[in-house]
Amino acid sequence: MTTIATTTDVRLRRYRLVPVTDRRWRVTDAAGRVIGHVDRTGDPHTPRYRARRFRVSMGGFLELGEFWHLEDAVAVLHDSR
Repeated sequence: MTTIATTTDVRLRRYRLVPVTDRRWRVTDAAGRVIGHVDRTGDPHTPRYRARRFRVSMGGFLELGEFWHLEDAVAVLHDSR
């Protein structure tokens, strides 16, 4: 399990990244609730991170965007709550 502890954004430090595959993490909050997924895309030299949030009303995942930094993908999940 990975934390976002090294980020300068204090609101992201409570989130945990739980590996699902080598390219996907489940993002959980401090209470252990899943808030979404982050996928690593692109190649090893120029990785990108795609944030997705599950919406019951949609019956699936809502794509929130692709980002250059993992912290930005977690931040958009935080902001979409």
